Amino acid sequence: MKEINREILLSFWKVHVLHHAGQEPLHGQWMINELRHHGYDISPGTLYPLLQRMERLGWLKGKADPRGGKRARRDYRLTTEGRKVLDLVREQIRELHAEVVAETGEGRK
Repeated sequence: MKEINREILLSFWKVHVLHHAGQEPLHGQWMINELRHHGYDISPGTLYPLLQRMERLGWLKGKADPRGGKRARRDYRLTTEGRKVLDLVREQIRELHAEVVAETGEGRK
């Protein structure tokens, strides 16, 4: 069950990253703290490969200060392709919310 939870959470984490990278540049430690603020316990060993994968997919563009060396902080911004992905995900979340939460009355107070 733990592996299933992790697979689902990876998707949630990616949506958070896309959302925040679309608002302003972000870096890994900030994102770890932000995810923890939302109750997600994510390690650097999970987040940094996730950011790198999202960059390889063309969703994020990372930039580090070249004078900072190998361990320089890398800031990530949302790319045009990442914006398209985020827009699609937002649309799907609205539909999913309507079906899974609102329809059952769980979304109503």
